[in-house]
Amino acid sequence: MAKYMIIDGIRADFDQEKNILQVINGMGIHVPTLCYYSDLSIYGACRMCMVEDERGSLIASCSTPPKHGMVIKTNTPRLQHHRRMILELILASHCRDCTVCEKNQTCRLQELAARLELNDIRFPNTRKQHPIDDSSPSIIRDPSKCILCGDCVRVCNEVQHVGAIDFAQRGSEAIVTPAFGKKLAETDCVNCGQCAAVCPTAAIRIQTCHNSVWREIYNPKKRVVAQIAPAVRVAIGEAFGMNPGEDSIGKVFTAMRMMGFDAVFDTCLGADLTIMEEAKELAEKLERDAAASAGQAVNGGTKDATQDDASGKKVSFPLFTSCCPAWIRYAENLHPEVLPYISTCKSPMEMFGAVIKEYYKKQDEEEGRETVSIAVMPCVAKKMEAGREEFIRGGVPDVDYVITTKELIRMIRESGIQFDEIDPEAPDMPFSISSGAGVIFGVTGGVTEAALRRLVKEKNTQTLRDIKFSGIRGMEGVKAAEMELDGRTVRIGVVSGLGNADNLIEKIKSGEEHFDFVEVMACPYGCIAGAGQPFCHKVDKKERMKGMYKADSAASIKRSEENPVVYNLYHGGVLEGREHELLHVHYKRAEKA
Repeated sequence: MAKYMIIDGIRADFDQEKNILQVINGMGIHVPTLCYYSDLSIYGACRMCMVEDERGSLIASCSTPPKHGMVIKTNTPRLQHHRRMILELILASHCRDCTVCEKNQTCRLQELAARLELNDIRFPNTRKQHPIDDSSPSIIRDPSKCILCGDCVRVCNEVQHVGAIDFAQRGSEAIVTPAFGKKLAETDCVNCGQCAAVCPTAAIRIQTCHNSVWREIYNPKKRVVAQIAPAVRVAIGEAFGMNPGEDSIGKVFTAMRMMGFDAVFDTCLGADLTIMEEAKELAEKLERDAAASAGQAVNGGTKDATQDDASGKKVSFPLFTSCCPAWIRYAENLHPEVLPYISTCKSPMEMFGAVIKEYYKKQDEEEGRETVSIAVMPCVAKKMEAGREEFIRGGVPDVDYVITTKELIRMIRESGIQFDEIDPEAPDMPFSISSGAGVIFGVTGGVTEAALRRLVKEKNTQTLRDIKFSGIRGMEGVKAAEMELDGRTVRIGVVSGLGNADNLIEKIKSGEEHFDFVEVMACPYGCIAGAGQPFCHKVDKKERMKGMYKADSAASIKRSEENPVVYNLYHGGVLEGREHELLHVHYKRAEKA
């Protein structure tokens, strides 16, 4: 017999729902919440989601499991009074610069105040003021806007296993902060920005630099060149009324030209370069492993993929991907033992940044101009990556500025461009071609799929289907698959979310799991859900993922090695004889502050 509840006089069947709130949401009723986030543990602090049961008791719908026959009401005079009072108390101790706040019109607190028609705050703000922490290259902490919902603490601890921030003090003195009053830059923060992504206010927000980009555009002595990451195409349109997952990369190219960018390119080309180099590394690793297992000498200067653990037992490590800067920082801070086994390939952004600077170097000298390289990314950790010393050559960074998808949205709006009405255009020459393999870098499993397309011998449609259905696609945080390469079964792992990466590394070290290749993305579901993207829930992230695969299906070139631009770069282009210099890097253990 189906289980059901009576909600506002209407029968509501339920099955797998964890709490009453999920049942209510399934009916199309939106109960106010401030601390509830379905991917995190239940916290139940804000009490905004209270509902009234048949006995007249108020219960928290987020933390109460549904029971068969339960009768509840979601909207009564008592509940309205309760919610308004809670909201008024929160606002009484909250910063009130809403009109100039970065989250104006996207703030959940502001949204609820308007919804509940809270027009007056009767209580003075007696909350202790704390300084803004802007020490991080990626995010800013503003405690005056914190409502103590705990979302940031839980995502940092539960999902990412970083623990850079937590609650301190008690009662009215409570604050979310790094331990011992440190600044964020002094902690193990990996700059993933997931705390900013879940923050309902602007207590944690993204460092922005789009105003600096405007100044560069207006400078006639600067050649402003931009690259746009794959995942941007399926999210940016949401801010302009388009559907989640709708590919709007052509409109992005048009809009950026209208804003004054001198050239716009697709970072998918950088992803193609990454695959050329990373697939080569994987092939070399597999060859070394095969030789070692056969008792032959291991060729090459790369470290053997085994390491002694604390007990002296041999641990076999896979080749880890290197595209995600937050993952790299996580490994440096918390798992330095895996650094020798991380690919030496730069990220697609940094590879393409180096190519762009080299390509325009001669023109800059002839014209007396300076090329400014801009990257539009879904990821806030890219801001940190661009400033790393490894990516600064001769005192000049390969990528000068990183702006997020949300920053580009601001720039488009500032320009008055009607994004949904403009016609799409193609990227500029000479980097106007990329492959479908480059596009799918934006989803978890995409790097792996692109690498497998490069390595398999049979380059046909059936092989593409075999890879597609091998188990590396999907929203799961941990995926495993096996593929036949050169007569050998290769075991592949795909993880998104650093907590999942942490767990997998521990299993590898214990011998519980063995992989030859592991793809790691810091953000759950991959770059489509990066902290620089417009906020959305899991259902829309799924649509974004579908949009990425749809773009791949529409691409005329499916494999990176088939891209003629890639061929030209290696043969007579800026990469000839300079692949190692421009496309590779070595990471080392982070120095503790």
